[in-house]
Amino acid sequence: MTTDALLGPAAIRDLAGRLGLTPTKSWGQNFVVDSGTVRKIVRSAKVTPGQQVVEVGPGLGSLTLGLLEAGAHVVAVEIDPLLAAQLPATVAERMPDAADRLVVVPADALMVTTLPGPAPTALVANLPYNVAVPVLLTFLARFPSLERVLVMVQSEVADRLLAGPGSRTYGIPSVKAAWYASAHPAGSIGRAVFWPVPRVDSSLVALERREQPSTTATREQVFAVIDAAFAQRRKMLRSALAEFAGSSAAAQEALVAAGVDPTSRGERLTVTDFARIAEQLPR
Repeated sequence: MTTDALLGPAAIRDLAGRLGLTPTKSWGQNFVVDSGTVRKIVRSAKVTPGQQVVEVGPGLGSLTLGLLEAGAHVVAVEIDPLLAAQLPATVAERMPDAADRLVVVPADALMVTTLPGPAPTALVANLPYNVAVPVLLTFLARFPSLERVLVMVQSEVADRLLAGPGSRTYGIPSVKAAWYASAHPAGSIGRAVFWPVPRVDSSLVALERREQPSTTATREQVFAVIDAAFAQRRKMLRSALAEFAGSSAAAQEALVAAGVDPTSRGERLTVTDFARIAEQLPR
């Protein structure tokens, strides 16, 4: 094992050079080159030895090595075939004693429905900016074993995930994330720790799984109401949900039955409010 098994700027550039790698915007590739930042992420994620962790978008392996250093068993989902093939070799070279605790899944995270090995209890990832919210919501839905999540995302995305009712940034990501978990800020990340340096700031968001709202409506029904309410967020709910309900009058009737003011807007409602509305609308 090297003095510091984690990847620093020189090691990242050397590895990328050997692979002939040019980071692509389409896959949101911005690699962390600062070992201190990696360890901050792992500490914030409260990773424990022996824990089963899934990582999305491991890239060159900066965070993967940090998770393995903390004693985790890591399943890394990587869409780039070049990086997926290289990751086991990087771990074997820099942290050979941990090589048997890594499994790489070469796939698009949005297409993954099962994972090898024991069910993961944590998701820890530097999520690609362009698919951060879909990946987060998909994994929370498909892997109910996930108890904790720590993701690094664009600060604007973090604001949306963390926003509460009435906030300017409260919207679909806020409400849907709240269906699964409570979200908390876990720190900010400077641009200089990435290669290439992004044009946006990044933040850490921690989520802890909680009981889903008690409702007779399905998640799909509740999410359909959320989508409809925010599709025209300037409209009052009785208008925004009119097409969904069949008419403005039907929407108003359902809203009243759910105990929601028909003249309110979606940005004022909690996920529990949306669940009550879904119960009253045609299915």
